[in-house]
Amino acid sequence: MSLRLTPAATLCALSALTLGYSVNALAETTLSALFMTQAAYSEADIRAMTADFTKQHPDIKVNLEFVPYEALHDKIVAARGAGDKGYDVVLFDAIWPAEFNKYGLLQDVTARIPADESSKIFDGAISTVTYKDKRWGMPWILDTKYLYYNKAMLAKAGITTPPATWADVEKQSEILKEKGIVKYPLVWSWSQSEALLCDYTTLVSAFKGDFYKDGKLNFTNSGAMKAINYMKETLDKGLTNPNSREYLEEDVRKSFSNGDAAFALNWTYMYNMANDPKQSKVAGDVGVVPAPGETAGGASGVNGSMGLGIAKASAHPDQAWEYISYMTSQPVQNKYAKLSLPIWKSSYEDPAVQKDQEQLIAAAKTSLNVMLSRPVTADYSRLSNILQQNIQAVLQGKTPAKDGMEAATTAADRLR
Repeated sequence: MSLRLTPAATLCALSALTLGYSVNALAETTLSALFMTQAAYSEADIRAMTADFTKQHPDIKVNLEFVPYEALHDKIVAARGAGDKGYDVVLFDAIWPAEFNKYGLLQDVTARIPADESSKIFDGAISTVTYKDKRWGMPWILDTKYLYYNKAMLAKAGITTPPATWADVEKQSEILKEKGIVKYPLVWSWSQSEALLCDYTTLVSAFKGDFYKDGKLNFTNSGAMKAINYMKETLDKGLTNPNSREYLEEDVRKSFSNGDAAFALNWTYMYNMANDPKQSKVAGDVGVVPAPGETAGGASGVNGSMGLGIAKASAHPDQAWEYISYMTSQPVQNKYAKLSLPIWKSSYEDPAVQKDQEQLIAAAKTSLNVMLSRPVTADYSRLSNILQQNIQAVLQGKTPAKDGMEAATTAADRLR
C-alpha cells in the first residue's frame, strides 16, 4: 500500500525537515573548562570573560569549574579516566608540560599558533607551553614574584629608598624591627606547597644558583644553599613572620594589606588588591620593585606562568581552541590587566594597561626577563613533594640546611 501526501501535508513535512536541519546546524556545543581560584585573574574576571565569549559564540556554552591551585594538577590527571566526558580546556602550570606529555594529557596545538603571533609574545610566556619544541597550549598568565614594600613604614624608619639587594632587605628589616615599627617585617608563602618552591626558586635565581650539576638534579650548589640559608636566617633573627611556614599567597596578601609586614614576596595580582582601600589598610602606601638580586642592579624571578590547553580526550578541540584564543587574545588581556599582566609585548606600552599601575609595569619589564624555571622533569609532582618536605624540615629547625638539601638531592636522583 502506497502512502500519498496531500500538497499541504508535503509542505508541512518539508518544513519540519528544514526546521530539523536548522536546529542541528545551530546545535550548541558545551565545553567544560577547569580554572583555579588563587592569584592572577579572579573568578569574577573569568566568568565575565566567558560571558562575553558566549555572546559572540551563541553556539558554544562553557561550563566553568574552579579549584584551588593545589587541586588543579590532580584534577587534570584524574579526568583522563573520564575520556571525552572530562574537561575540554584546562589551565596548567609551567612545570607540568613534561609530565602531561609523557602521559598524553594535552593536545599538540603547534599548528594552531601562527609563527608571527608567537613573536609578539614574551619568550617566558611561550616557554610555559613549550616542551620538546612543540606547543601544548597558549600562554595565558604571565607571572613572576615581585618585592612589595610599605612606603609609610620605610619612611617612618628613615629609610629613603627600597632595598636593592636581598642583603638590603635583611638590613632594612632589622632597622624596622629594632625601631618597633613592625614585629615581623617579612612575610612569605612558605607552607608545604608549590608556593614554597616559587619563593625558593626566586632566591636561587637571586644568588645565581641552579638546580642541576653535571646534568643531574642537585640542590647543594652555592646559589641554592645561599637561598635556603637566607630563608632560615631571617626566621632565626625574627625578621620573617614564623606563620609564613603555613602561609599561601593569599595569606601573604592579607598580612601585608593588614599592615602586619613591611615586605612581601608575591605575584602580580597583589598590587592592585593591596592598593584597594575596600580590602586593604595600606592602600596608597604600596610600593613594588623587581625581586632583587645578590648585588645592586640585579634582579631575580621565578617563572610562575600558566597556559590554557586542550585536553587530549576533548571531543570539541576546534571549539575549545576558539575559547582559548579568545581568552588569551590581546584585547581581552588588556581589558583585564589589573590582576594579571598580558602576555603580549606591546601591551606594556598601552596607556590603558599602564594606568594606575605604572610602578608595577616598570618592575615587570625587568622581572619578566630574568625568570628562572623550576626543574623540568616528567616526574615533577614527586620532585616537588621531596623539595617541599626537605625545605620545610630546614625551616622548622628539624634539619640543618646542608643535610636537608643533600637529602633532597639524593631522593631526587632516585626518581631518574
